[in-house]
Amino acid sequence: MNLMAVPKYDEMYNALLRALQDLGGSASIQEMEKKVAEILNLSEKDINEMHRGNRTKFSYRLAWTRTYLKNYGLLENSSLGVWALTQKGRETKIVDKEKVNNFVKDKSRESSSIEEEAEEGKSPENSDKIWEDDLLDVLMSMDPSAFERLCQRVLRESGFIEVKVTGRTGDGGIDGKGIIRLAGLIGFRVVFQCKRWKGTVSSKEIRDFRGAMDGRADKGLFITTGKFTREATDEATRDGAFPIDLIDGQMLVQKIKELNLGVKISTKEEVEINKDWFKSV
Repeated sequence: MNLMAVPKYDEMYNALLRALQDLGGSASIQEMEKKVAEILNLSEKDINEMHRGNRTKFSYRLAWTRTYLKNYGLLENSSLGVWALTQKGRETKIVDKEKVNNFVKDKSRESSSIEEEAEEGKSPENSDKIWEDDLLDVLMSMDPSAFERLCQRVLRESGFIEVKVTGRTGDGGIDGKGIIRLAGLIGFRVVFQCKRWKGTVSSKEIRDFRGAMDGRADKGLFITTGKFTREATDEATRDGAFPIDLIDGQMLVQKIKELNLGVKISTKEEVEINKDWFKSV
């Protein structure tokens, strides 16, 4: 029986370390969230409790967990949204949360309490929202047809060809179709649904989409600004059923950033080769 509500960010340090160790030392945000929720035995209700906007409390607090452990030197992340244990992180099984908190707070140049900022929803840069939330707000304010065109552009920039937006009413939830080629040789027909969604997407929406795409494609892709419930994720990969790939709001904004679509990264790029990193992979 689950007796735990969503823990505070500093109460998930060790669960996140264990999750990354179990996942081979690196993972996407979606993989981390699923594994940490499993380790903490969180219920579906706990996982889907909303914090603000389109972000769940669990997702938001775990983002702070990652930030603290990164500042403590245990995690690193790539521009593609993949997080990994550093050499120090691989050698660390358990941390003392007070030591982590004190180290990061001392490191911070902000005058206000970093713990209070995390609880109030402020970012380490002391802004009211992190950039992902700002971008999600922009996406939610878009006209539905404009959002469909944006998803079309994202897919094209990601290597899809012949991407068409249909968006016809009565089309069973299919908003478009395209073809993805592997190594430029093998093509797979893909149908997609792209919906601006506030809150969580349930397993029912996944089943409805699967029913609409039956016999019309080789793959299905569900894109949303919201968050998929655990049941929705399980339904998308259920044994014996047509598989559907899922892109939630956090994955979508990371992809938009990666593709530089309407997002400007002002930091000057300085490339430095860390030879020791390659030796420790």
